[in-house]
Amino acid sequence: MRARKAKKRESRLSWLLYILLVALIAVYAVYGNVVVGAVTFFLIIIILVYEVKASVSTEGAKKSAIDIAVAVGAAIIFWIILTVVLQTSAPIDAVSSCSMLPTLHRGDLVVLHGIGNPATFATENHVPVVNLTRTAFQKMEANMNSEFLAYFAYSPTNGSQISYVINPKSEYNVSLYNTVCVSQRQYLGRQSTVYQCAVPEQAQLSNLIRYAYSIGNLTYGALHYNAIYTSQIMVGNTTISENYSNPIIVYQTNSRDSFSGDIIHRVYAMLNVSGQYYFLTKGDNNQALDIEFGNYPANQSAVVGYVIADIPVAGYVKLLLSGQIATPAGCNMTLSA
Repeated sequence: MRARKAKKRESRLSWLLYILLVALIAVYAVYGNVVVGAVTFFLIIIILVYEVKASVSTEGAKKSAIDIAVAVGAAIIFWIILTVVLQTSAPIDAVSSCSMLPTLHRGDLVVLHGIGNPATFATENHVPVVNLTRTAFQKMEANMNSEFLAYFAYSPTNGSQISYVINPKSEYNVSLYNTVCVSQRQYLGRQSTVYQCAVPEQAQLSNLIRYAYSIGNLTYGALHYNAIYTSQIMVGNTTISENYSNPIIVYQTNSRDSFSGDIIHRVYAMLNVSGQYYFLTKGDNNQALDIEFGNYPANQSAVVGYVIADIPVAGYVKLLLSGQIATPAGCNMTLSA
């Protein structure tokens, strides 16, 4: 009788802990508060420890060890089945930033499928492909600072334009290549020196990839700005516009890239370099392509897969367990054409 009552109490406490966990994840998803995120992380650990202890006390250490082994084995088998069916080594990932708003939100769990043959992938998904020589591509990679124009640009409603080029390796450290800058200002209240600049078209004439800009709408908290964003690229004689029906891929960065970790962005175009395919990508909520911020085009071998489904909020568990608690910059900023 006592054992039954104790088991009932443990079951009730377990349910309360899980309800609290769901509530905390919901609050964290809405507000992104670091303290709430930290509390949620520790609650997950507490629940795991509590479940193990409860299992040992009611089932015994041997039975608990067997149950855990069976659960781990089942999870591994399920993962292997997913990798085979979806043809990728990492069929599930979590969105960690806000660069894909409004299509994907931070904390979404995404399901991926491998791209298979890149040429077939491009044809089936109507992705523009530009053929390049290896020499032209290597020349571009060797001259990233002169080839690509990483920038942010804002124009407040009073008409004065703020635009500037940043060094992608050092945030807010202004780099003056390919720009004409005339005066200093403060950037959206931050104590960082920025400049009124213009990026002349003639500075891009010798570049492999050239960029055309349009004015969009930027919402930054309660502030509203006009924002310059990349609306087209020109590669040789091919002009390519942004297409929000293109697939979203996940690719892995390396040490030479400005970004780090797995990047979940939309394909803008693909480059066929003597049979090797490279992906130009852009976040829907970003003002420029990844390559404009210092990320080299992702080789086909770095592409984990493309998104075939997403589950809202479910990815927060992975983000919290991996220590990605702080809300990244840009989550209070929304760009629209």
